Amino acid sequence: MKHKLLTTALPAALAAAVVLAGCAPSDTSSTSGARASAAAGSGTSANNSKNAADIEFAKMMIPHHAQAIEMADLALKQATDPTVKALAPKIKAAQAPEITLMSKWLIGWGEAAPGTAGGHDMSGMGENTGGMMSAQEMTDLGKANGSAFDRMWLQMMIKHHEGAVEQARTVLAKGLHPETKTLAQAIIDSQSAEIAEMNSILAKIPT
Repeated sequence: MKHKLLTTALPAALAAAVVLAGCAPSDTSSTSGARASAAAGSGTSANNSKNAADIEFAKMMIPHHAQAIEMADLALKQATDPTVKALAPKIKAAQAPEITLMSKWLIGWGEAAPGTAGGHDMSGMGENTGGMMSAQEMTDLGKANGSAFDRMWLQMMIKHHEGAVEQARTVLAKGLHPETKTLAQAIIDSQSAEIAEMNSILAKIPT
């Protein structure tokens, strides 16, 4: 019986080690699912261990992420700089699973999860709140092309990321939910790295 238990437990332990290894930082492309996986890693930890700051973070960050994905979709279609075009799918791959995760948290807390339909109406978020782009800014971005698009996109996404980092720092200081704090720290780390990358790309885009 002991031998049977050991042979059953070993693969599970190895699988857990693989998941943890996958969460280790490398380049920004490796964070596509790791941030959400890390945040969900402790499973069903006390749903009651949350407060208003945790709820507000999730409700604000879901539409924030949705707008970043909308911007990334524009870059996939309109960017001409290859580094901008390569960064866009990384942003989508990282932020989409986080929207799903935070929506599940809110539902588990008995809260309504904001919609992510886009169309520049981010579920009541004020324009330029937390780095959000206004409807006019999104319209202008959609009309841009060539290096003008690349430059505008980088400037807007840097501002967008800075807003996300600020919100993540706030919930780290004021929140209670352990997984929210894990996700917030991962957002700070990964998006700060992307801000540095985008500033480097921006310096090379012709004016």
